[in-house]
Amino acid sequence: MFTTVADSPHDPSAVNAPLRVLIGADTFPPDVNGAANFASRLAAGLVERGHQVYIEAPASSRRRGVFLEKHEGAEFVVHRLFSLRWYPHDWLRAALPWRSQANAARILDEVKPDVVHIQSHIVVGRGLARQAVKRGIRVIGTNHFMPENMIDHTKLPHFARAWAIRLAWKDAATTFALCEAVTSPSRKAADFLEAETNLPHVHAISCGIDAGLYTPSFEPRTENRVVFVGRVSGEKHIDVLLRAIAVIDPTLNAKLDIVGGGDQMVQLKQLSRDLGIEDRVTFTGYVTDEELRGMLTRATVFAMPSIAELQSIATMEAMASGLPIVAANAMALPHLVHEGENGYLFEPGNSSDLAEKLSHVLTLPPAELQKMKESSLRYIAAHDIQRTLTIFERLYRGQTVTDPVTDASLDESVS
Repeated sequence: MFTTVADSPHDPSAVNAPLRVLIGADTFPPDVNGAANFASRLAAGLVERGHQVYIEAPASSRRRGVFLEKHEGAEFVVHRLFSLRWYPHDWLRAALPWRSQANAARILDEVKPDVVHIQSHIVVGRGLARQAVKRGIRVIGTNHFMPENMIDHTKLPHFARAWAIRLAWKDAATTFALCEAVTSPSRKAADFLEAETNLPHVHAISCGIDAGLYTPSFEPRTENRVVFVGRVSGEKHIDVLLRAIAVIDPTLNAKLDIVGGGDQMVQLKQLSRDLGIEDRVTFTGYVTDEELRGMLTRATVFAMPSIAELQSIATMEAMASGLPIVAANAMALPHLVHEGENGYLFEPGNSSDLAEKLSHVLTLPPAELQKMKESSLRYIAAHDIQRTLTIFERLYRGQTVTDPVTDASLDESVS
């Protein structure tokens, strides 16, 4: 049995008082995606700052219940809900929608949090937001959800997809309207959420990373290695990257590492064979954090062909590893890629343009490549996880915040 109520009363509005925070997430480790990673890092960071953190999330297997789990080096209590596998997706499990409010009510009454922070509006967040408001508990919402990223996993016919996306945004607006503050990982994503839901004043708060975990290398490169990190699924448009590698000048001997797993693995391996680049492409599947950091350190350039990134933690990790970035000119990626400084943007879906931009980076003189690497390191400094934690602490206490400027060329402020 885990103790979920503090033994002594405290004033959560006090600047330095520890808080009891309940984080609601529809996806949480061992799930591997940006939303799950953020929720885990947020929880661990808050624990390190002395707060009590609890998680409500779907069970990752048939084993449900309340567990003391360790993530990102920190221990906290996770309430794992009964879940069912969503078979159109290669691994996703979802809690039962019709149990959403009952689950939320039970956990809220047990934990008695000072604040609830939902990571989506879908199932867990829907119940928590409504039940927390009934109890007078402050709710903060963060949106990591893009309907376009899930639509391929619904098996809906194409004629119904636009209708389903509109319905999803309408549903998001209803739940996020219950929140005292709503955030999204970048200004572009925040603006997009405002436009789709008519929600006012969505905060742009970076997911943040611990850049100190990553190791840039300034050793002379001995090979031209391109790396992609992320789900191997349709919304990432990895086929565009494979086609780009196929048309890069063979004398550059460009090699590609596809780091991650997903439902498109078989199809993309076949595409690499059809393109005649099988010997230059490595599909690693899922790797450990240490292996991932090592692959980023060894790479020459990072490529992100996805067109629906709300922030792209993978791109931020690459920047913290001192890599130039070549990314699609879509959604939040232009927020991270400063043209000609730390990389280049290419026309979404245009493999020829991607190949041209990758080739340019791969043929840069050593001094110019080093400048690009240094620029990535400079820009990622604005996304430090500690700044993110401080902002959320203030939101949790009901304090006013000013969104940080995450362009390293500008001054930052949080008030």
